[in-house]
Amino acid sequence: MAENVSLGPLISADALAQHLDDDAWLVVDCRFSLADPSAGYARYQHSHIPGAIYAHLNDDLSGPIIPGVTGRHPLPDPYVAAQTFGRLGIHNSLRVVAYDDMGGALGAARLWWMLRWLGHDSVAVLDGGWQAWLAGNFPTRAGSETRPTAAFIAHPRSDRVVNAEEIDAMRVDPSCRVLDARAAPRFHGREETIDPVAGHIPGALSAPYADNLNARGLFRAPADLRARYRALLGDTPPDKVAVYCGSGVSAAQTILAMCVAGLGEPRLYAGSWSEWITDPARPIAT
Repeated sequence: MAENVSLGPLISADALAQHLDDDAWLVVDCRFSLADPSAGYARYQHSHIPGAIYAHLNDDLSGPIIPGVTGRHPLPDPYVAAQTFGRLGIHNSLRVVAYDDMGGALGAARLWWMLRWLGHDSVAVLDGGWQAWLAGNFPTRAGSETRPTAAFIAHPRSDRVVNAEEIDAMRVDPSCRVLDARAAPRFHGREETIDPVAGHIPGALSAPYADNLNARGLFRAPADLRARYRALLGDTPPDKVAVYCGSGVSAAQTILAMCVAGLGEPRLYAGSWSEWITDPARPIAT
């Protein structure tokens, strides 16, 4: 059995192709559409990386929504998540590679973050995702695949997450930084197509996750990412930085980018904007 050594945070399509027949590796297809929650699985069934299983953002990588309390994709209970990972065939000795078709921002980075949150560091995101796999002319397969159920033992790292009360304190603390990973028009409140209230958390800085990628859909070079986040954060240490987005999913891609940059791992406000706005007493900026 392979040792649980570190893998990632990114892996190239070329490197992954060398391990398709390795039982110590597991590929997870995380493609998803917010507009049509069934579309990602349909795409997976039509064509996917051979051996890949499918993880559904709503059903597998999120907890139950409590109207008026949680955001759109709340984190599941850590031990419920561990049971889900075991059902999918993920155990603590596997090397896991996640991919989607949105630069990691709609499922792949979420799975990457959740596994690390539960103590499993041997996980990577496929750089360039599904598009990079196709561009490399690597094999694909139709249908659905499964792995035998496994025992996944969770070792939760509660320090990786912040709640709304902590964000409220961080946003006014000059020693802290809060980053908003949504597109700039949503940050500024000029448009909002998903959540019922537009704007951003006062004191947050705009850091659109899409700017972590180059024109080919690959992550920018570590030096470029380091310069980008240094300009936003200065010398603020990662434990004083929190990242949010609309529902805590694409924010994980920003956390991934900061790890690629060698800047350490900031914390995730998992409830994000969709949770923040459930309390009318919380301030909003536009």
